[in-house]
Amino acid sequence: MKARNYTAILAMLVITVPVFAQNAPPQPSKVVVPPGTPNVILWPNGAPGSEARKNEPERINGETIDNVHNPSFTVFLPAKGKATGVGLILAPGGGHNNLYVMHEGMNAAQVLAEKGIATFVLKNRLQSGGAGYKFDVEGLADMARAIRVVRSRANEWGVDPKKVGAGGFSAGGELAELVAIRNDPGKPDAADPVERVSSRPDFQALIYPGKSQLLQPTAESPPAFMAAGYDDRPDISIGLAEAYLRFKKVGVQAELHMYAHTGHGFGIRPERAGQSHQEWTTQLVSFLKQSGMIK
Repeated sequence: MKARNYTAILAMLVITVPVFAQNAPPQPSKVVVPPGTPNVILWPNGAPGSEARKNEPERINGETIDNVHNPSFTVFLPAKGKATGVGLILAPGGGHNNLYVMHEGMNAAQVLAEKGIATFVLKNRLQSGGAGYKFDVEGLADMARAIRVVRSRANEWGVDPKKVGAGGFSAGGELAELVAIRNDPGKPDAADPVERVSSRPDFQALIYPGKSQLLQPTAESPPAFMAAGYDDRPDISIGLAEAYLRFKKVGVQAELHMYAHTGHGFGIRPERAGQSHQEWTTQLVSFLKQSGMIK
């Protein structure tokens, strides 16, 4: 496709919905985990390469968490009468230096669980803290392991192991992008039974992900739901629109929502209820229905 045709095509393909300008109040002052919400450690004996630091406490600063050396996820399950069988590992953003676990984690997970999606908020190892972790090594390993853990315990959590997706916001979206490209069907001879399970996601949910150049789908790539703000950085807003065309080119189903008057980091914020970018969870569920994940 010639470059000069992109503008006209994108004008037809990208959904742009007007909203009020963002005037966000201050962020929550602390991390709030609903009572009774379980946290599951991904490697009981410590993550590979991080065993010596697995007992170090995580640090909380406002609504962010850092100093993660023992990766885990927090489990949000729908009521049995609402469960769809779909599971989603959801990675908060934070530039790979910290994790915004409220508006890009707990808030979104509670809304998705209410809509029938079992959601697992990932706390992955980060590049900050002097540990030498890299997002495309340890971060990717944590996302892949989270997918394996959910599949290996799918029956316990009411999830169909063929309906497990990877999603994330900003830097967390980069982990979801990567695991959709770099995954494996499982290692049949692994001593750890979890490692015998596939790490390939069945779908992607990419909310203003960074590094959209990573989105180089093939005909075997999982379908993708993508959302971003019109006023976000060009590498995210324009980059995601261009990535949509790459999905189209290889014949992989994808859906893109580009919200007008919206910048980076909208996540799920109760104070913005009624603005169109807060409807992405509803649109994701509709996408999963149209994809056959939810019947």
